Order: sequence, then C-alpha cells, then structure tokens
Amino acid sequence: MADDVLSLQKIQNACWIVLAGLTLGSFFVISVSFAWSVLAGGVISNMSFFVSQKDIKGFVESITSSSEPDDRKVKAKQGQKGYLLKFWLRIAIIGIVLLFFIKSGVVNIFGLILGLSTVVLAITFVAMNVIRHYYFSGRR
Repeated sequence: MADDVLSLQKIQNACWIVLAGLTLGSFFVISVSFAWSVLAGGVISNMSFFVSQKDIKGFVESITSSSEPDDRKVKAKQGQKGYLLKFWLRIAIIGIVLLFFIKSGVVNIFGLILGLSTVVLAITFVAMNVIRHYYFSGRR
C-alpha cells in the first residue's frame, strides 16, 4: 500500500504537474518572460532529478545483481566511482547552463529560481499527501 501512495514515478509525475501549474500561473499572472524562465528552470530541475533517479537505480541494481559478497564489494566500489563522476558532471553541466542563462539575460532570475524549485515543491506535495493518507485512513 505504501508503494502505491509513495513512488518515484508518482514524484516524477508530480514534478511535471507542479511545473505546468507554475508555468501557466506565471504566464497568466506575471508575464510571458517570467513563465519561460520558470519553464527553463523547471525543465533543468526535473531532468536532473530524472537522471539522478536513473543513476541511483542502476547503481543499486548493479550491486544487488550478484549473490557473492566479494563480487558485491567490487561492484559497489566501481559503481560508486561511476555514480560520483556522473553526479559531478551533471552538476557542472547545470552550472554552465545556468551561467549561460543568467549572463545572457534571457531569463528572469526569480522565475528561474522558482522553476528550479519544482522538485522540492513536488516532493513536499507528495509527502503531504502521504501524511494526509496516513491520518485519514484510520491507521494511527
């Protein structure tokens, strides 16, 4: 039951829904350029979250695929190095893209920050839904 309420796929879907809501709200309430900035930040954030989730799954699956403890240790060390390399590469790419956006002036910085917050907002909404489900399902 907990897997049904809380899953990575549900969080990813919530991320895209939050991004759509923030972008549309920004478009109608603030401006088109602010909405584009929210969209740019949200796409960066959501794609980074997706790639990170995929990398972690691959790392865990590579370790758990072997039944030999020594083999698991070797795979864990190799996987850890690969994961950390991908992590820092992703951070560097995001930094370069954000630097380009900010230096060129094509985005509104506050809209970009709001868009970059979509994953945090989505996780918060999903967590609140899990709490609501727990308290109102009579399981206390």
